[in-house]
Amino acid sequence: MVASTGMPPLNLTHAPLPYENRLQARDPASIELVVIHCTELPDLATAREYGERVLYAESGTGNSGHYYIDRDGSVLRYVSEDRIAHHVRGYNPRSIGIELVNIGRYPDWLDSRRQRMDEDYPPAQIDALIGLLADLSARLPGLREIAGHEDLDTTQVEASDDPSVLVQRKLDPGPWFPWPRVMAACALRRLPR
Repeated sequence: MVASTGMPPLNLTHAPLPYENRLQARDPASIELVVIHCTELPDLATAREYGERVLYAESGTGNSGHYYIDRDGSVLRYVSEDRIAHHVRGYNPRSIGIELVNIGRYPDWLDSRRQRMDEDYPPAQIDALIGLLADLSARLPGLREIAGHEDLDTTQVEASDDPSVLVQRKLDPGPWFPWPRVMAACALRRLPR
């Protein structure tokens, strides 16, 4: 059931990844944190393709968030909350990953000349995110914190165009993400960077 936020109900579709049942199980009561990402890919279809890629041979799983929110506000659940998705180093067991479709730095993620993130987040996408956060907060009593991927993964790596230059590995959700609006609408505490 979706908590009332004064917004339209979530347009939620269950679309489990093929390897969802191979992801490590967990008690949803252990979830304390939501991590906001952007896909840094051009569209939802490409994000799905990336999410389905098996990157870990021993488990037959890959990297993915739990929820994906398209630009039109539609929400897809790729991984259920009772499974640990691989979406942020060091925080996966206790977190939910929410991916917002946004081009980010695509296709030159680590090129030192292409580190600006220029795409805004449409109102429908942010409305859906706020609705999803309300729903998760209502269903997951341990959920109390929120962070951006860039807040948690501050690793610097060699730029793809010039190894003498370091760039931040993760910049999402980036400068156009409306933190003040989201924080005003949810009861979660933002983790400090």
